[in-house]
Amino acid sequence: MMLLGFMAKALKLEKGEMEELFEDGMQSVRITYYPPCPQPELVMGLTPHSDATGITILLQINGVDGLQIKKDGVWIPVSFLPDALVVNVGDVLEILSNGVYTSIEHRATVNAAKERISIAMFFNPKFSAQTKPAPSQINPQNPPLFKQVGMEKYFKDFFSRKLDGKSYL
Repeated sequence: MMLLGFMAKALKLEKGEMEELFEDGMQSVRITYYPPCPQPELVMGLTPHSDATGITILLQINGVDGLQIKKDGVWIPVSFLPDALVVNVGDVLEILSNGVYTSIEHRATVNAAKERISIAMFFNPKFSAQTKPAPSQINPQNPPLFKQVGMEKYFKDFFSRKLDGKSYL
């Protein structure tokens, strides 16, 4: 909540707007094991996607790289500092910020010789919340880029389809 609070302050959101959306929100954890693969070029550990979250905090357990982000159409490997956390902006925060923060398209690859283990923690608004661009992010020069959506519908629709880049957003 502190991290989201700092992001809200940077966006100049109304006091409590971020807290109201995320307080008592849904949190989940995914531990992923990627076994070594002798032909990693033939396998994708996790297909390209953006996260349907506010933020995702990622810990790479054993120091084996595999996370890649897409920037300007090119896949770039992410090099982790030992014991560091990576924070990804998710689709919900892109909507709330009206595109000021953009969710990152990413994927996971496998290693030819070593296993890779990661822990991802997902922080989402409560299911009953409605999300839309914050009023402070809208003006005549900056119209809304996204429509209002209920979080329950957003999650159901997002997870009922194949991961495919940022196509859902």
